[in-house]
Amino acid sequence: MLIVKLAFRNILRNCRRSLLTLLSMGGGFFLLCLTLSMSEGSYSNIINIFTQDHTGHVQIHKENYLERPSLYKTINHADEIITQLEQQPLVLGVAPRIYSPSLAYGKNKTFPAQVIGIDPDREAKTTRLENKISEGHFLTSEVINQVTNLDGNQISTDGYFPAMVGFTLAKNLQLTIGDELVLISQGIDGSIANDIFEVVAIVGDVGSYERMNVYIHLSAMREFLSMQGDTSKVHELAIILSSQSEARKFAVNTQLALKNKSLSVDPWQVVESSFYKSMQADKKGSYVSMGIIIFIVSIGVLNTILMGTLERTREFGVLKAIGTRPVAVFTLIMLESFVLAIISCLIGLALALPVCFWLAGVGISMPEPIDMGGIIFDTMLGEVSWFVVLLPSIVVISSTLIVSFIPAIRAAKISPLKALQAV
Repeated sequence: MLIVKLAFRNILRNCRRSLLTLLSMGGGFFLLCLTLSMSEGSYSNIINIFTQDHTGHVQIHKENYLERPSLYKTINHADEIITQLEQQPLVLGVAPRIYSPSLAYGKNKTFPAQVIGIDPDREAKTTRLENKISEGHFLTSEVINQVTNLDGNQISTDGYFPAMVGFTLAKNLQLTIGDELVLISQGIDGSIANDIFEVVAIVGDVGSYERMNVYIHLSAMREFLSMQGDTSKVHELAIILSSQSEARKFAVNTQLALKNKSLSVDPWQVVESSFYKSMQADKKGSYVSMGIIIFIVSIGVLNTILMGTLERTREFGVLKAIGTRPVAVFTLIMLESFVLAIISCLIGLALALPVCFWLAGVGISMPEPIDMGGIIFDTMLGEVSWFVVLLPSIVVISSTLIVSFIPAIRAAKISPLKALQAV
């Protein structure tokens, strides 16, 4: 208790120096908290936009489909898996998809295209595809019925199949709403797959993921690829969760629950590994900046504590002369630094929290939007979380104690005789 009283007395003895130290450390905490909030918030925003755009948080494929896509690598009994997944409380939506590279023809021009068979209702719950329609209408049941006769999973041959075409592909083929689109590909039975479709919507813009895609109903896709007898086979299941932070854990648990070694359950970090790696590299750059900030703050703290220790050399000599143990002197110096660090964190927190809450709610609009893999990022958002608050606290307190270690050791080892003789 005596050491605690001495520590507070020494802090209050020179109020001006203590205040400057508190402001320096509190400013370091404020900058660290603000930088971390902007970094984590912006990346969380990018991840949410990216995963909700088309990837989903978790994807299920056959074996190594991601590395080497093939028309024949299909997920069997997909309906059963979807039913199982939708019973999970974390799952907000599951979107089955069938992929096929094709040759698109329209208005005397041909271009390569990626044809994707989707379940419109499930896709709308899983991704933002419905919101990216720039012209026309999404593949709702009403739109499909206007173009074809749809009964359950069977599509009549009366009329053309409806299709949503990516912006760039539609521009290259000079297609508009109501025009005919011819697709040519390979059927799953080895035959030539070809059919005529009616354009009912233009999707995305010139820089979006969908720019060269064609979206048709799963039933139309199965008929196009001669898969009518395989109504439960798909190439991919995209899953959206209520929290993107649970993606890895959910993927592991789902892999174990499926008990099917031929299926691969991957979180978005694996599905979009190049994007994830670039994001992690950029995060490391932010951590370097934060390290520079705390280094500058630590130098100032070291100077303050060292000067305070030198000024009290005779005091430490008296303490040692009356029998104070070296460990008590060491503890006194460290306790003073710890108290200053705690108070500075509280000051920094009081300054940082209002700003972080504002950034999390409003954010900073960027003068020039950034295109990240076809995803437009135009607002930098902050984040308020325990991580954003605790990490700067740990860094400030630990760095303060580290730089205080040398002055504390010096004071503990000082000779009473030399200390009393000091001027």
